[in-house]
Amino acid sequence: MFKNGPEYEQRLARPFVPPTITLKQLHDAVPKHVLQKDPLRSTGYVLRDVFFCILFFAFGASIEPIIASSFWGYLPLTSTWHVSLARTTLWLVYWWWQGIAFASFFCIGLGHGTLYRSWWANNILGFLLDTFVLAPFFAWKVSHNAHHKAVNSIERDENYVPHLRSHYKLPPKERATTADYAEVLEETPLFTMVRMFVMQAMGWWLYLTYNALGSKMYPKGTNHFSPYSALFKKEQRLGILMSDLGLIGMMSLLYLFARSYGWSALLKYYFVPYVLCNHCVLSFTVMITFLHHSDPTIPHYRKEEWSFLRGAAATVDRPTLGWIGRFFFHNVAHDHVAHHFFSHVPFYNQPAVTEAIRGVLGENYNYDSTNTFYALYRSFTECVFIEDEGSIVFYKNKYGIAVREVAEGTVAAIKEAGWAQEKQDELSDSELASVAAAYE
Repeated sequence: MFKNGPEYEQRLARPFVPPTITLKQLHDAVPKHVLQKDPLRSTGYVLRDVFFCILFFAFGASIEPIIASSFWGYLPLTSTWHVSLARTTLWLVYWWWQGIAFASFFCIGLGHGTLYRSWWANNILGFLLDTFVLAPFFAWKVSHNAHHKAVNSIERDENYVPHLRSHYKLPPKERATTADYAEVLEETPLFTMVRMFVMQAMGWWLYLTYNALGSKMYPKGTNHFSPYSALFKKEQRLGILMSDLGLIGMMSLLYLFARSYGWSALLKYYFVPYVLCNHCVLSFTVMITFLHHSDPTIPHYRKEEWSFLRGAAATVDRPTLGWIGRFFFHNVAHDHVAHHFFSHVPFYNQPAVTEAIRGVLGENYNYDSTNTFYALYRSFTECVFIEDEGSIVFYKNKYGIAVREVAEGTVAAIKEAGWAQEKQDELSDSELASVAAAYE
């Protein structure tokens, strides 16, 4: 269980060569019918997510009556510890599944306009679902779509941007010693777990409020709540204000709920699942998004080697939580490579896109069957910093070692053969229009 998947080991053994295929080749490989939106089917999935959320709320409301009736008389609870064990078990079951249901609202992809042809349908439903789980829909939509445009670009990406060697004030790699790395980066396993907890428990809100692990190109104080934040253009400010008002409205409803039913009820029914959805050690949202782009075998690019195709290929498909991830997280982890190439495609067609592009990408298609929780620990401890120079770089660990190297000779030959970002990313006008629609 706690070992590297075979696909990860294969990448470790293979010096990295960036993809040279073109974006047009990928688009030509995907059947055109899978690019289409099916409004009826999309509505079915939205209703399904809402149904399960309501179902789990109903289950939570039935916990105390179930215990009082000793499971309708089928399981007598004859002592205090029986009652305590039953109550704890049922609430843990509720929190787990409701946290997953909350995450489904966030993962369904309405911010990309993937479910409906109507701008209004995508944005109204996205606003309502995201606001329910206290996510600023329009603000997140702006920064997340910007991330898609510049994924894995060291200069321009929006989130999970690696720290540089200079960030830790480490000596140059030519002079750095084991003692230098140990002095700055060495830590006890307990402290590592504490840092992981901080990232999982507060990473989402630290990113939204302080741009933690966000792009270095923005000034201090950049956040997702001010309409005048450097993240947003003038024409986007109304949407940011609406997001803020939505959050205020939702928090007001939660306050009224607590006044009517008690703060304990708010904690049990809403807050714990919310924490599980967005935070905590088992945080689904933070864990999934971190692992998409933080992996010791996946490169980051500087502008001279970056292209949209190369950046989009530099992510990993993972079978996160198995069928649960497929069903509730809408393929966002299982088909994340396809999601970056075709973010305008409905999630229910992404498995077909993955099948179509996997053969075209060849060795540059990244999949990892490593247990997700082990992969989280591995990436957290191995993805420490990158070098301040180098056009293609990999994360280095606390010993200053990268587990994968670049095939420099092959990269030089690719450049000499005439590789250019514009040629690799070139698409027809109709293809460009469909891609641009995903970022409106």
